[in-house]
Amino acid sequence: MEQKPSRRVFLIATAAGAGGLLVPGSAAASGPPPAGSRAASTRAGRLAPDPFTLGIASGDPAPDGFVLWTRLAPDPLAPDGRGGMPSRDAEVGWQVAADEGFRRIARAGTATARPGSAHAVHVEVQGLEPGREYFYRFRAGGHVSETGRTRTAPAASTATGSFTFAAVSCAQYEHGFYTAYRRMAEQHPDLVVHLGDYIYEYSGGVYTAAQGNVRRHVGGKLQTLADYRLRHAQYKTDPDLQLAHRTSPWVVVFDDHEVENNWAGDVPGTQAPDFETRKAAGFQAYYENMPLRASAVARGRHVKISRRVDWGALATFHLLDTRQFRDDQPCGDGMRSGCDERLAQERVMLGEDQMTWLTAGLGASPATWNLIAQQVVVGQRDYHLGPGRELNVDAWDGYPADRDRLLRALSSSNAGNPVVLTGDAHVASASDLTADFEDPDARRVGVELVSTSISSDGDGYHDPARDAALLAENPALKFVNERRGYIMCTAGPDALTADFRTLDFISRKGAPARTAATFTVPAGERTLT
Repeated sequence: MEQKPSRRVFLIATAAGAGGLLVPGSAAASGPPPAGSRAASTRAGRLAPDPFTLGIASGDPAPDGFVLWTRLAPDPLAPDGRGGMPSRDAEVGWQVAADEGFRRIARAGTATARPGSAHAVHVEVQGLEPGREYFYRFRAGGHVSETGRTRTAPAASTATGSFTFAAVSCAQYEHGFYTAYRRMAEQHPDLVVHLGDYIYEYSGGVYTAAQGNVRRHVGGKLQTLADYRLRHAQYKTDPDLQLAHRTSPWVVVFDDHEVENNWAGDVPGTQAPDFETRKAAGFQAYYENMPLRASAVARGRHVKISRRVDWGALATFHLLDTRQFRDDQPCGDGMRSGCDERLAQERVMLGEDQMTWLTAGLGASPATWNLIAQQVVVGQRDYHLGPGRELNVDAWDGYPADRDRLLRALSSSNAGNPVVLTGDAHVASASDLTADFEDPDARRVGVELVSTSISSDGDGYHDPARDAALLAENPALKFVNERRGYIMCTAGPDALTADFRTLDFISRKGAPARTAATFTVPAGERTLT
C-alpha cells in the first residue's frame, strides 16, 4: 500500500554525526587549495568550510529506488569552476532511511567524487520498497548535508490512488528571485518535472527583464567547461532552488539555454566559434549538476535525455529531446510571418529515431495517463492580433509536418489520455491539441499544459484585453497568463487536474502564490474542462 508523504518541509540542517552516519574518512588528502579558492583540507581529511553549498537532490524514481545527487563545492564560485575542491578524489558517504530521524536505515554506502566530474556524485539506489517516502543525506570531509525527502514510484501494477506533480521551466537567475520554487516546494509534490532552461548562458546584464535585473550572473558568456560549471554552481546556491530539490524527486530535460539560445542540432544559435566544444561542455556540466542516471552521460557529440519514467500503472512520463535532432529553424529563427520554408515535409523536430521510439512507447503503454514532457509549444499559436499571422518558428510551428506526425501518433496509438507538458514560452497556457488547428471543430487528440517561467522575463504582467484577443485568435487556446509560477497537477484514475499557480511579483522576495486557473482533463475525453 502506498504511504502518504509527510506534510513537512525539510528545512533542518542535520548535525554532523547525528543518527549514526558512519563512513570512512574523506579521501581528499591535505594539500594546497587551487588558485583563487579559499577552501583547504585539514590533516584529518576534513574540508573547511562546508562542501555541501550546492545542496542535494534526488531524481528519476523507480519502484525500487532513485538517483541521489550532490556536488562538493566548499567555495562554489571559485572562478576555475572546481568549487574550491583539491584535484583529488574525495569519498562521500550516503544514507537512505525510512524515517526522518534516520533510525531505520534502508540503504547506505560510499561513492567517490572525482575532479574530472567536478566532484559530483550520482548514486543509483536500488532495493527499496515501491510507492513510499524515504529520507537521505550525505557526508564528506567531516560535514553532513541537510536531509532530503524523496520517494520511490509505485509498483508497476498499481493504478489506484493519485499523485501530485509540478511542471516548471525557465529560471533566469538575473531576472528575479526563485520564490516560485519555494512556493512549489511548500506544496510537497510527489514529483517535479523540469522542462528546460534550468540555467541561462548569457553574460551578466545582457538579457534584461522589463523591471530590470535584480541579480547578476558571475562571469561572461559561457564558453568553456569551467564557465558552465560555475554558472550551474551560482544557480545551485539559491536557497529556494535547494529547498525545491530536497523536498521532492525531479525528472529533468534540457532546452536551449543550458548550451546556447536557440541552438538546433549541430547548428549554433549565434556565430560564436567552436560550437561543438561548447555543446559538449554544456552537456557535461548539465549531467554533473542534475540527478540523472549514468545513461545520461554524454558520449561523443550526443547525450541521451529522452527516456520514460513510470508512476505505477497510473502514469508514464515520456521525456523528449527537441534540440539535438531537429533541423535548423526556418526563415532565420524567431517570430515570423509568411515563412513557407517551415512547411517542408522533410523538416523534423524529434528526428526519425526519436519519433519511432515515442510512437512505439505510446502504443505499448498501459498507463492511464501518458504525459509527454518536452520543451517548446506544440499547438499552433498565432501571436499577431488581427489579420495576418505571426508564429514562433523555434517552436513546433516551425516544424508543422513533424507536428502532424506527433499528433497522429497521439491519436492512432490509442495511448491513454495523452497530455503534453511544455516549457520555454514564459507564458502559462492551456489548450486542446486538435487534428486541424485551422478548424475550430476539429477532433481533439490531447491537451497541452504550458508552464510559465520561474523567473525569466521578470514579474510579467496582466493584460485581460490582450489575453482575450489571443484566445480569440487561437480557438484551441483556453487560458493564458503572463505572470511567473508553475503548474501543480493531481493525476488519478478518473481525471487529471491542473492548477496554474502564479505570483504577482518576483523582483522582490516573499510573493504569495495563488491559483489563477484550474483545468480538469477527464479520463478518456482528451479535452480540457
